Amino acid sequence: MPATVVVDGTITVAETDENYVCATIDWWPHDKCDYNHCPWEYTSVVNLDVTHSLLVKAIEAFRPLRIRIGGSLQDQVLYDVGNLGSPCHSFFKMKGGLFGFSKGCLNMDRWDALNNLFSKTGAIISFGLNALHGRHKIKNKVWGGPWNSTNAHDFISYTISKGYKIEAWEFGNELSGTGIGASVSADTYAKDVGKLNEIVDALYKNSNKKPSIMAPGGFFEQGWFAKLLKITGPGTLNTVSHHMYNLGAGGSTQESKSCCG
Repeated sequence: MPATVVVDGTITVAETDENYVCATIDWWPHDKCDYNHCPWEYTSVVNLDVTHSLLVKAIEAFRPLRIRIGGSLQDQVLYDVGNLGSPCHSFFKMKGGLFGFSKGCLNMDRWDALNNLFSKTGAIISFGLNALHGRHKIKNKVWGGPWNSTNAHDFISYTISKGYKIEAWEFGNELSGTGIGASVSADTYAKDVGKLNEIVDALYKNSNKKPSIMAPGGFFEQGWFAKLLKITGPGTLNTVSHHMYNLGAGGSTQESKSCCG
């Protein structure tokens, strides 16, 4: 059946920020291997050479570059600050661990060094927080129990005390829907997004530098996302993030890996 389509070019529907170019610094250690390759080498949050002149110049060239700190292992990262109450050690391979690795550690000397790089290069930072801390596995990939927010609170407090600029705190990585390595129900997740929002409000008070709350950084499943937005309601979750790998996971020589958005 014939149809006529009219495009009104005088109306702006949406605008893309000039600072839309982004990159992720992941958590994978050098011995993370897939498809008979170990590609990560020394490019992660914990082992990247943050003083390398080529890296500094590359980030500076974008002025500014958006950098997301996060990835599969972020929900196993402990921050070595405050009363942690457990050992804080580097990632190591562990049978039965999430993605085959143990919990890992971000010490504050390393966080200081990273922020020195970000400050020097003018990078805009989003940081993915551990959303599984305090929870336990119920069955298969499903995790339950309350989120222990103490470590995140202490880490955010330290970040503020040092004057480090964060554009957004992102809650969890790929825990939405059926999840990838782990999943959390939308009801539980939404309540803890609210808790994170309360922490950020309390610590940043009336600062005009208060970061956004971003979530869930996972794959889109309509029912799960709809429930998340319904429970969090207005004014809690500032940015909804989701991941897309339309070109596959990188396991075939005929495909390349897309970035997450």
